[in-house]
Amino acid sequence: MTNTSVSNTVRLFGAGLRALLVLTLVCGVIYPLAVTGVAQALFHDRANGSEIKDRSGSVVGSSLIGQTYNLPKQNPDDAEEAVRPDLKWFQPRPSNGLGSNSVNTQYSLILSGATNRSGDNEDLVKWVTDAKAAVVKDNSTASYEVKPADVPADAVTSSGSGLDPGISPAYAKLQVHRVAEKNGLPVKEVEGLVADHTTGRLLGFMGEPRVNVLELNTALRDLLQG
Repeated sequence: MTNTSVSNTVRLFGAGLRALLVLTLVCGVIYPLAVTGVAQALFHDRANGSEIKDRSGSVVGSSLIGQTYNLPKQNPDDAEEAVRPDLKWFQPRPSNGLGSNSVNTQYSLILSGATNRSGDNEDLVKWVTDAKAAVVKDNSTASYEVKPADVPADAVTSSGSGLDPGISPAYAKLQVHRVAEKNGLPVKEVEGLVADHTTGRLLGFMGEPRVNVLELNTALRDLLQG
Protein backbone atom coordinates (compact mmCIF):
# COMPACT_ATOMS: atom_id res chain seq x y z
CA MET A 1 0.00 0.00 0.00
CA THR A 2 2.88 2.30 0.76
CA ASN A 3 4.29 1.81 -2.71
CA THR A 4 0.89 2.59 -4.19
CA SER A 5 0.64 5.85 -2.21
CA VAL A 6 4.11 6.90 -3.30
CA SER A 7 3.31 5.99 -6.89
CA ASN A 8 0.09 8.01 -6.84
CA THR A 9 1.87 10.96 -5.29
CA VAL A 10 4.59 10.87 -7.93
CA ARG A 11 1.97 10.53 -10.68
CA LEU A 12 -0.03 13.50 -9.37
CA PHE A 13 3.12 15.56 -8.92
CA GLY A 14 4.16 14.79 -12.48
CA ALA A 15 0.72 15.69 -13.84
CA GLY A 16 0.73 18.95 -11.91
CA LEU A 17 4.23 19.80 -13.16
CA ARG A 18 3.23 19.08 -16.76
CA ALA A 19 0.13 21.24 -16.37
CA LEU A 20 2.25 24.04 -14.90
CA LEU A 21 4.69 23.88 -17.80
CA VAL A 22 1.93 23.82 -20.42
CA LEU A 23 0.00 26.70 -18.84
CA THR A 24 3.21 28.70 -18.41
CA LEU A 25 4.01 28.20 -22.08
CA VAL A 26 0.48 29.02 -23.27
CA CYS A 27 -0.39 31.86 -20.88
CA GLY A 28 3.08 33.24 -20.23
CA VAL A 29 4.65 33.00 -23.68
CA ILE A 30 2.31 32.16 -26.56
CA TYR A 31 -0.65 34.34 -25.52
CA PRO A 32 1.41 37.49 -24.73
CA LEU A 33 3.33 37.12 -27.99
CA ALA A 34 0.09 36.67 -29.94
CA VAL A 35 -1.54 39.73 -28.33
CA THR A 36 1.62 41.79 -28.87
CA GLY A 37 1.80 40.68 -32.49
CA VAL A 38 -1.82 41.58 -33.18
CA ALA A 39 -1.41 44.95 -31.44
CA GLN A 40 1.72 45.78 -33.42
CA ALA A 41 0.14 44.69 -36.69
CA LEU A 42 -3.24 46.39 -36.30
CA PHE A 43 -2.65 49.19 -33.76
CA HIS A 44 1.06 49.93 -34.08
CA ASP A 45 0.82 53.58 -33.01
CA ARG A 46 -1.36 52.94 -29.97
CA ALA A 47 0.57 49.84 -28.92
CA ASN A 48 3.73 51.94 -28.70
CA GLY A 49 2.20 54.65 -26.51
CA SER A 50 0.57 56.93 -29.10
CA GLU A 51 3.86 58.77 -29.52
CA ILE A 52 3.98 62.23 -31.08
CA LYS A 53 7.03 63.04 -33.19
CA ASP A 54 8.29 66.34 -34.50
CA ARG A 55 9.44 67.00 -38.03
CA SER A 56 12.90 65.56 -37.31
CA GLY A 57 11.37 62.28 -36.13
CA SER A 58 12.16 62.83 -32.46
CA VAL A 59 9.55 61.67 -29.95
CA VAL A 60 8.22 64.67 -27.98
CA GLY A 61 5.57 62.93 -25.89
CA SER A 62 2.34 60.97 -25.99
CA SER A 63 -0.96 62.18 -27.38
CA LEU A 64 -2.65 60.59 -24.35
CA ILE A 65 -0.86 62.58 -21.62
CA GLY A 66 -0.99 66.33 -21.14
CA GLN A 67 2.05 68.50 -20.61
CA THR A 68 2.51 71.98 -19.21
CA TYR A 69 4.42 74.78 -20.93
CA ASN A 70 5.98 76.96 -18.27
CA LEU A 71 8.99 79.21 -18.03
CA PRO A 72 11.94 77.82 -16.06
CA LYS A 73 12.09 78.97 -12.48
CA GLN A 74 14.62 81.70 -11.76
CA ASN A 75 15.53 79.76 -8.63
CA PRO A 76 14.89 76.02 -9.13
CA ASP A 77 15.38 75.36 -5.41
CA ASP A 78 12.68 77.83 -4.35
CA ALA A 79 9.51 75.80 -3.81
CA GLU A 80 7.53 78.99 -3.14
CA GLU A 81 8.37 80.65 -6.45
CA ALA A 82 5.27 81.02 -8.60
CA VAL A 83 5.15 79.04 -11.83
CA ARG A 84 4.72 81.27 -14.87
CA PRO A 85 3.33 80.03 -18.19
CA ASP A 86 5.46 80.40 -21.30
CA LEU A 87 3.04 82.49 -23.33
CA LYS A 88 4.57 81.76 -26.73
CA TRP A 89 2.96 78.30 -26.54
CA PHE A 90 -0.66 77.21 -26.38
CA GLN A 91 -1.54 76.45 -22.78
CA PRO A 92 -3.36 73.29 -21.60
CA ARG A 93 -6.01 72.98 -18.93
CA PRO A 94 -4.97 73.92 -15.39
CA SER A 95 -3.47 70.98 -13.60
CA ASN A 96 -1.68 70.25 -10.35
CA GLY A 97 -0.62 66.86 -11.72
CA LEU A 98 2.05 67.95 -14.17
CA GLY A 99 5.54 69.27 -13.74
CA SER A 100 7.27 72.14 -15.53
CA ASN A 101 7.85 71.61 -19.25
CA SER A 102 8.39 73.08 -22.68
CA VAL A 103 7.95 71.35 -26.04
CA ASN A 104 10.44 68.55 -25.51
CA THR A 105 10.64 64.97 -24.30
CA GLN A 106 11.47 65.79 -20.68
CA TYR A 107 8.69 66.47 -18.21
CA SER A 108 8.14 65.65 -14.59
CA LEU A 109 4.96 63.78 -13.67
CA ILE A 110 4.23 64.56 -10.04
CA LEU A 111 0.79 63.05 -9.46
CA SER A 112 -2.52 62.32 -11.11
CA GLY A 113 -5.86 63.10 -9.59
CA ALA A 114 -8.77 65.48 -9.49
CA THR A 115 -9.08 68.58 -7.34
CA ASN A 116 -12.85 68.44 -7.12
CA ARG A 117 -14.74 70.78 -4.81
CA SER A 118 -18.41 71.63 -4.43
CA GLY A 119 -19.72 74.47 -6.57
CA ASP A 120 -19.85 76.89 -3.62
CA ASN A 121 -16.50 75.93 -2.12
CA GLU A 122 -14.55 79.09 -1.30
CA ASP A 123 -11.23 77.67 -2.50
CA LEU A 124 -12.74 76.59 -5.82
CA VAL A 125 -14.42 79.95 -6.35
CA LYS A 126 -11.10 81.72 -5.72
CA TRP A 127 -9.17 79.35 -8.00
CA VAL A 128 -11.62 79.86 -10.84
CA THR A 129 -11.82 83.63 -10.33
CA ASP A 130 -8.03 83.99 -10.26
CA ALA A 131 -7.59 81.64 -13.22
CA LYS A 132 -10.15 83.55 -15.29
CA ALA A 133 -8.46 86.87 -14.53
CA ALA A 134 -5.10 85.38 -15.57
CA VAL A 135 -6.53 84.01 -18.83
CA VAL A 136 -8.04 87.40 -19.67
CA LYS A 137 -4.79 89.22 -18.89
CA ASP A 138 -2.44 86.75 -20.62
CA ASN A 139 -4.45 86.46 -23.83
CA SER A 140 -5.42 90.09 -24.38
CA THR A 141 -3.18 91.84 -26.91
CA ALA A 142 -2.96 95.32 -28.35
CA SER A 143 -5.41 94.34 -31.10
CA TYR A 144 -7.49 91.71 -29.33
CA GLU A 145 -9.34 92.01 -26.05
CA VAL A 146 -10.47 88.93 -24.16
CA LYS A 147 -13.60 89.41 -22.08
CA PRO A 148 -14.37 87.29 -18.98
CA ALA A 149 -17.47 85.96 -20.71
CA ASP A 150 -15.25 84.60 -23.52
CA VAL A 151 -13.31 82.29 -21.18
CA PRO A 152 -14.50 78.67 -21.50
CA ALA A 153 -14.79 76.36 -18.49
CA ASP A 154 -11.82 74.18 -19.47
CA ALA A 155 -9.54 77.22 -19.32
CA VAL A 156 -10.07 77.56 -15.57
CA THR A 157 -10.75 74.00 -14.37
CA SER A 158 -8.67 70.84 -14.40
CA SER A 159 -9.83 67.50 -15.76
CA GLY A 160 -10.69 64.57 -13.53
CA SER A 161 -7.25 62.96 -13.93
CA GLY A 162 -5.25 66.16 -14.22
CA LEU A 163 -3.61 64.65 -17.31
CA ASP A 164 -6.08 65.64 -20.04
CA PRO A 165 -4.09 66.25 -23.26
CA GLY A 166 -6.83 68.25 -25.00
CA ILE A 167 -8.58 71.59 -24.73
CA SER A 168 -11.76 72.86 -26.33
CA PRO A 169 -11.56 74.61 -29.72
CA ALA A 170 -12.93 77.71 -27.96
CA TYR A 171 -9.97 77.81 -25.57
CA ALA A 172 -7.50 77.20 -28.40
CA LYS A 173 -9.01 80.01 -30.51
CA LEU A 174 -8.93 82.36 -27.51
CA GLN A 175 -5.14 81.88 -27.38
CA VAL A 176 -4.50 82.45 -31.10
CA HIS A 177 -3.83 86.20 -31.01
CA ARG A 178 -1.44 85.92 -28.06
CA VAL A 179 0.52 83.05 -29.65
CA ALA A 180 0.67 84.89 -32.97
CA GLU A 181 1.95 88.07 -31.32
CA LYS A 182 4.55 86.32 -29.14
CA ASN A 183 5.95 84.43 -32.14
CA GLY A 184 5.65 87.15 -34.78
CA LEU A 185 3.24 85.09 -36.89
CA PRO A 186 0.11 86.15 -38.82
CA VAL A 187 -3.09 85.45 -36.90
CA LYS A 188 -4.55 83.61 -39.91
CA GLU A 189 -1.61 81.23 -39.98
CA VAL A 190 -2.01 80.36 -36.31
CA GLU A 191 -5.77 79.98 -36.77
CA GLY A 192 -4.98 77.50 -39.53
CA LEU A 193 -2.84 75.45 -37.17
CA VAL A 194 -5.71 75.27 -34.68
CA ALA A 195 -8.16 74.24 -37.38
CA ASP A 196 -5.79 71.54 -38.65
CA HIS A 197 -5.45 70.06 -35.15
CA THR A 198 -9.10 70.19 -34.13
CA THR A 199 -10.70 66.77 -33.79
CA GLY A 200 -14.47 66.38 -34.01
CA ARG A 201 -16.79 64.11 -32.05
CA LEU A 202 -16.10 60.40 -32.29
CA LEU A 203 -18.42 58.90 -34.93
CA GLY A 204 -20.00 62.33 -35.18
CA PHE A 205 -21.88 62.22 -31.89
CA MET A 206 -19.68 60.89 -29.05
CA GLY A 207 -17.68 63.26 -26.86
CA GLU A 208 -16.79 66.87 -27.65
CA PRO A 209 -14.56 68.52 -30.27
CA ARG A 210 -11.03 68.95 -28.92
CA VAL A 211 -7.54 70.16 -29.71
CA ASN A 212 -4.51 68.14 -28.62
CA VAL A 213 -2.16 70.74 -27.12
CA LEU A 214 1.05 68.76 -27.59
CA GLU A 215 0.29 68.07 -31.25
CA LEU A 216 -0.59 71.72 -31.78
CA ASN A 217 2.54 73.05 -30.06
CA THR A 218 4.72 70.56 -31.91
CA ALA A 219 3.31 71.82 -35.21
CA LEU A 220 3.87 75.39 -34.03
CA ARG A 221 7.50 74.66 -33.22
CA ASP A 222 8.01 73.03 -36.61
CA LEU A 223 6.54 76.12 -38.24
CA LEU A 224 8.82 78.45 -36.29
CA GLN A 225 11.87 76.40 -37.19
CA GLY A 226 10.97 76.79 -40.85
